[in-house]
Amino acid sequence: MLTANEARQVAERYREEGYAIIRGFLDPDEIDALQAETRRVYEEGLTHHATFRHGNLYFEILPEEDFGQRYVIQVHWQAWISAYFEAFRRRQEYFAVLEPILGRDIKQVAQQIHWKPPGANLTGYRFHQDLRFRDQSSYDDVAFNTVTTGLAIDRATRENGCLQVIPGSQKMGYLGLSDDGDGQIMKGLTAEEELKAVGIDPNDAVALEMEPGDLVLWSLLTVHGSMPNHSAHDRAFAISSYVRADTTDRGEWAFRDGIPQALGETPKLCKYDKLFERPGPLYETQPWWR
Repeated sequence: MLTANEARQVAERYREEGYAIIRGFLDPDEIDALQAETRRVYEEGLTHHATFRHGNLYFEILPEEDFGQRYVIQVHWQAWISAYFEAFRRRQEYFAVLEPILGRDIKQVAQQIHWKPPGANLTGYRFHQDLRFRDQSSYDDVAFNTVTTGLAIDRATRENGCLQVIPGSQKMGYLGLSDDGDGQIMKGLTAEEELKAVGIDPNDAVALEMEPGDLVLWSLLTVHGSMPNHSAHDRAFAISSYVRADTTDRGEWAFRDGIPQALGETPKLCKYDKLFERPGPLYETQPWWR
């Protein structure tokens, strides 16, 4: 776990560059358990014939009729079906990293695993800023008071579509990248001209190659994206987004005065605005990929 001084240095890099990497965030001895539970969650996702929602739990499925076989490309809030990930989201290692940026009272508004299965094709993400996924009226200065973390479950390389970031882009404000058309960030790839049009040099993109257990932080205004997986191996990546608790009524508690908080009996409003209107369980079959 990071020392207080190391955590402050990470926070300084994060504020200046819009991202920061922590190598060896997770002890190597724990990687096997992390990967095994990730595989179990994936297999549970495969039991659903289409995209499935129950409360904040959400499996996004690419069905076999369009892709030749069934693929799970992401899950949200797997903590509701995994005691492992419920405890993982509020580990002290996370608090040590987050405290210098968000303070001691912290909520979590997003928990996801993204998979890039070989053969699924739709595994790239257009360059964008995550602010597009927040209802800003529900937060006080959400961009400043939110930190998103990404944990490498599998090795992340250029070949399998590792995360790419534009250093310093968080200082440019909201740029509207990938907001055109239907706003899908998994259909097509960002052309260099799109980046140049908002003042970004495509050559500034940094590919974040990571080993299992490495962690990266980025902000809601950091421009980022990724290429499709061109390798023969999956690339699982765990995302958790945390917010300073006193700036919003949304989110599940993660830490109160530094003390880890377990999920309650019922889900809290996080990013899914229709949580109470359409809690599910239900299937969503709209073929957005066509």
